[in-house]
Amino acid sequence: MQLKIMMPKKKHLSASRAPLILFLCQMISALEVPLDLVQPPTITQQSPKDYIIDPRENIVIQCEAKGKPPPSFSWTRNGTHFDIDKDPLVTMKSGSGTLTVNIMSEGKAETYEGVYQCTARNERGAAISNNIVIRPSRSPLWTKEKLERITLRNGQSLVLPCRPPVGLPPPIIFWMDNSFQRLPQSERVSQGLNGDLYFSNVLPEDTREDYICYARFNHTQTIQQKQPISVKVISVDELNDTIAANLSDTEFYGAKSHRERPPTFLTPEGNASRKEELRGNVLSLECIAEGLPTPIIYWIKEDGTLPINRTFYRNFKKTLQIVQVTEADSGNYQCIAKNALGAIHHVISVTVKAAPYWIIAPQNLVLSPGEDGTLICRANGNPKPRISWLLNGVPIEIAPDDPSRKIDGDTIIFSNVQERSSAVYQCNASNEYGYLLANAFVNVLAEPPRILTSADTLYQVIANRPALLDCAFFGSPLPTIEWFKGAKGSALREDIYVLHENGTLEIPVAQKDSTGTYTCVARNKLGMAKNDIHLEIKDPTRIIKQPEYAVVQRGSTVSFECIVKHDHTLIPTVMWLKDHRELPSDGRFTVDKDHLVVADVNDDDGGTYTCVANTTLDNVSASAVLRVVAPTPTPAPIYDVPNPPFDLELTDQLDRSVQLSWTPGDDNNSPISKFIIEYEDAMHEPGLWHHQTEVPGAQTTAQLKLSPYVNYSFRVMAVNSLGRSLPSEASEQYLTKAAEPDKNPTAVEGLGSEPDNLVITWKPLNGFESNGPGLQYKVSWRQKDGDDEWTSMVVADVSKYIVSGTPTFVPYLIKVQALNDAGFAPEPAVVLGHSGEDLPMVAPGNVHVNVVNSTLAEVHWDPVPLKSIRGHLQGYRIYYWKAQSLSTRNRRHIEKKILTFQGSKTHGMLPGLEPFSHYTLNVRVVNGKGEGPASPDRVFNTPEGVPSAPSSLKIVNPTLDSLTLEWEPPSHPNGVLTEYTLKYQPINSTHELGPLVDLKIPANKTRWTLKNLNFSTRYKFYFYAQTAAGSGNQITEEAITTVDEGKMAGILPPDVGAGKAMASRQVDIATQGWFIGLMCAVALLILILLIVCFIRRNKGGKYPVKEKEDAHADPEIQPMKEDDGTFGEYSDAEDHKPLKKGSRTPSDRTVKKEDSDDSLVDYGEGVNGQFNEDGSFIGQYSGKKEKEPAEGNESSEAPSPVNAMNSFV
Repeated sequence: MQLKIMMPKKKHLSASRAPLILFLCQMISALEVPLDLVQPPTITQQSPKDYIIDPRENIVIQCEAKGKPPPSFSWTRNGTHFDIDKDPLVTMKSGSGTLTVNIMSEGKAETYEGVYQCTARNERGAAISNNIVIRPSRSPLWTKEKLERITLRNGQSLVLPCRPPVGLPPPIIFWMDNSFQRLPQSERVSQGLNGDLYFSNVLPEDTREDYICYARFNHTQTIQQKQPISVKVISVDELNDTIAANLSDTEFYGAKSHRERPPTFLTPEGNASRKEELRGNVLSLECIAEGLPTPIIYWIKEDGTLPINRTFYRNFKKTLQIVQVTEADSGNYQCIAKNALGAIHHVISVTVKAAPYWIIAPQNLVLSPGEDGTLICRANGNPKPRISWLLNGVPIEIAPDDPSRKIDGDTIIFSNVQERSSAVYQCNASNEYGYLLANAFVNVLAEPPRILTSADTLYQVIANRPALLDCAFFGSPLPTIEWFKGAKGSALREDIYVLHENGTLEIPVAQKDSTGTYTCVARNKLGMAKNDIHLEIKDPTRIIKQPEYAVVQRGSTVSFECIVKHDHTLIPTVMWLKDHRELPSDGRFTVDKDHLVVADVNDDDGGTYTCVANTTLDNVSASAVLRVVAPTPTPAPIYDVPNPPFDLELTDQLDRSVQLSWTPGDDNNSPISKFIIEYEDAMHEPGLWHHQTEVPGAQTTAQLKLSPYVNYSFRVMAVNSLGRSLPSEASEQYLTKAAEPDKNPTAVEGLGSEPDNLVITWKPLNGFESNGPGLQYKVSWRQKDGDDEWTSMVVADVSKYIVSGTPTFVPYLIKVQALNDAGFAPEPAVVLGHSGEDLPMVAPGNVHVNVVNSTLAEVHWDPVPLKSIRGHLQGYRIYYWKAQSLSTRNRRHIEKKILTFQGSKTHGMLPGLEPFSHYTLNVRVVNGKGEGPASPDRVFNTPEGVPSAPSSLKIVNPTLDSLTLEWEPPSHPNGVLTEYTLKYQPINSTHELGPLVDLKIPANKTRWTLKNLNFSTRYKFYFYAQTAAGSGNQITEEAITTVDEGKMAGILPPDVGAGKAMASRQVDIATQGWFIGLMCAVALLILILLIVCFIRRNKGGKYPVKEKEDAHADPEIQPMKEDDGTFGEYSDAEDHKPLKKGSRTPSDRTVKKEDSDDSLVDYGEGVNGQFNEDGSFIGQYSGKKEKEPAEGNESSEAPSPVNAMNSFV
């Protein structure tokens, strides 16, 4: 009986006794036209579309094609004909279209940049290649740049830019040190996709001089290096006060606090960004955050889940990668940065576009004269690609007409073709992201069938394995294939054959009786061809005696046996492996026909030995373990872990329990203390063993509790004092019956993601908890405050269900019940949830402000009705800003500040206000969705406050009896200045303070002259401004009237309030006559004493010289300083001692402020709710007071210079 191929798909033969005839409608791609037949050209090999070349090597542009007659080749470059003969550097390979450009001898690669296209042509048509874009690779050097050292505080964030040179292809970026060691990266320090190095916060150990960014250009095998970056991390708390006071803020990188802080994103910027990627590429999304402690990054996809098998996390979860991205991956991805102080999120909107890709690519079409056929070119993409046809490389619109051809969009229909219809058609599918170009020829031939498979081919197959008998064929029209078995054409009546499209006959399970000769016959209207195929079925190779597990002592001999049985016509080869590798080259290993012998065994010989038997058709293997132990003197016992238990048996098999029994192995001279029983669930978690229970060592049975719908296997391990045995062999499998679930999902929640929906989520049951097939969930919900019945929906094994069309922020009762094919789980607990929130509708009313003092105001408002909040009340938020100062009337940039008051508070304090200023505020209610509308703006004015100290005080034009004072008004008047107060008093030669003079000066003055003063006298001045609110801080100064000779007094630097140190100058007493006379007398006295001492010493007497004579100096005598030309420092008694030179006020006149102990708990939680330090809420600096004159008052007290120093600490 014959078997004929007539179907395009695999087909099992019918058991009918009628002839089995199948028609093969082959895919034309399977029809290879023999090269001895006339056929149009076919491109067989070409260079890639984007061809990046190495500029140091010759350029080779490939173009290979086949055809009959052999095709000729031509090239275009940038759309015009490329005359190869005119360029001596370009040659074309003989019989090929491949070009070689010899640039190694001369020429430059850049000269040959461009777009190349190859055409292969013969009398039947022309095939064209893709547009091949030739570009030489580039690895430019880094531009020279001067990198300043980066100094920053411990805990700040840092970004080290790389900015590599633009290369082709783009370089691979990595960071190393001078020793070419990669810099360690972590959740805190990591490299971004752009190559920059990001520090979420810096530590002292990040200090180094050699942060170097490297760019590796793989195409040219070169590495470029950026200039090293130096980073210094300073712990501000460890700096002493003097160093901290002299460090300029500009020396630090950035100005952020080094204290703990919530996360903020270093990249990307803002709350949202967009990303576009092409289908099939790798989608890489990146979020890097700074903060202290170091934030952790989480990723979610809004309204969807991340694809399990295509999602990968890189760079410590800062980068999310999805491989082989598709249009379904479009959507919003949210990255969340979180630490102990808060969280922040960023939404990346991803759009997946697609370059064209094939749905149906056109295939070569072989037709006989008069036949019909079609060429289909179907592609997809985003946006939808445009399909255009070419004929022999020319747009089909301008090609010669062919009455047998009709174009219908992406399909060309041929009818009643003739030989002149032979041609090569090109289909181009293109959009803005790329193009596809396919060549497909139409070859009109009239050819009788031919069999392409070699005649009398012999196939040998191992019994019980598939046998595939090939019958490649060709013919035009397309032949039909028929199979026969045996010389007499014995019938193929049994259903054991499968016919393939390419003519192959498959015997799925070959048996001994399948041996024989099979004949393949191909027929069409022009003739017939046949071919005989011979099939032999061989016996499988088997190892009938396998090597066995062995335990031997060191120094002894061991033998492994491996006896192989095989088909007598096949010659096997047997080899031995140790631990899956060749045996050691050691004479102690001997291999003969059936044995492996290892002599003088040592510890290294332990392992797995495998016997492998190979034939030309199959191979088999068997293994055994060799364990080497130390020789034990007789009769000393061997102590070891127990041997594994064996003979496991299951009895009393019930739905929820079974009894397991076993036989213990040898305890190896250490009593077994317990047995450990483990189970495997072959249905849900095959290969994974779980702990079941433990029983005492004297027990060899255990009653085990089981769960429904689990395919159990058990194994037992014995434990003694030396350890645990190997597991026993697994018991037989026991499948328990299915039952309804015992439990319901946990973590049930109901939250809305939109104002009109309710998203119900839960933690689903795992396979072990399902208790049966068909696990589903019954999700039920109803409004809490209504009389509606429960609405239920049964969903598949998922973890979320979205209820749409709900009213905004309504409480719902929710329950989720598990069920399977066996029934429902127990009644679930009811959970309270809410539908989605929306922005509040109403602003707080009756907002009014009570100004407490010049820097503090209290705001009151009426609560918003709960129904209008439309969400969970988060609190109220006050926006306030200073419109202008009432004293200066100068408008400036309005900086709005925000204070948030949690919960249902209806009042709050606004601290840190500036005195005598005009403020505006409004109040908004906040829920989980956001802020509601603002209340109407309320304005208020802060009252006057005391002014700051005058900006400067200078004494100019000193005379014998007068001094002139000049000053700058206070930088912060905090109101309308009413007057200035000037107090001054003389200081005599014994450092005592004279009577205090109090003088009032109009507020519009900035200069005042004091007359009738004593000549050559030091005066101390106290100067401050006043508003209606009181007196401000004072500024002090000292000066001296001139002496008779008319010499000017030194002028001391100004001292502001209690926070400035003083430096003083004195009259040069070294030029005074009385001083010169005194010095001469002292010198004469010393000379006389020296003479007396010398005389007495020569006479043998002793003269006691006290060391204290040199320790006392006249405090009135202070020499002039020669180093800076200033007078010696003036020394006052006790509290009036001036600062030492090393402790003077810093040159920038700044004073380090003390931290305030005041709490801000009662003033809201707003980040921007800071307030200026004007004394209202900050602890006042305190110190000893100046000696107070009898007529003085509190406001006239001069601060002590010693206590002034305390303000620096």
